[in-house]
Amino acid sequence: MYPEHDRPASAERAVTAYQPTPITPAAVPPVPLVPVQPHEMPTVASVVLPDGRVVTGYAVSPVQPEPVAVKSAVSRAAVNVALGGVGFLAVCGGLLLLTTFITALTALITQLITLAAVIFGGWIAVQVMGSGSGKSGTTVNIRRAVFKRNHFHG
Repeated sequence: MYPEHDRPASAERAVTAYQPTPITPAAVPPVPLVPVQPHEMPTVASVVLPDGRVVTGYAVSPVQPEPVAVKSAVSRAAVNVALGGVGFLAVCGGLLLLTTFITALTALITQLITLAAVIFGGWIAVQVMGSGSGKSGTTVNIRRAVFKRNHFHG
């Protein structure tokens, strides 16, 4: 390239060449290739360009985008939370009615017991006090007195 006398000083240095060490791939068992037969052979198309060249190749069908799944306007989680809230409110309303019913039943039983006590107590009082005839029964007087056959002699 350069004549001997026109060589630059950098060209006189010794050049060390490194040879790459080939890397052997790891031992991987070969995968058997299964020939796949296409359903139909693609058609070969030739196009003549304006400058006279002919380009030949397979016809490629345009890629159709995958249909996008239609999402509902409301998420399933929101629907589940709403249904849980409605169920909770129904249970709370039922529990409120249940406690109200138990309270009313307790008040009714208390009033019935009180009414029975008043009626039974009145009946007992009438039996003890008597009808007011005064001729029957025993009379006890604290003072000294003489009793003869249910008559007071004092």
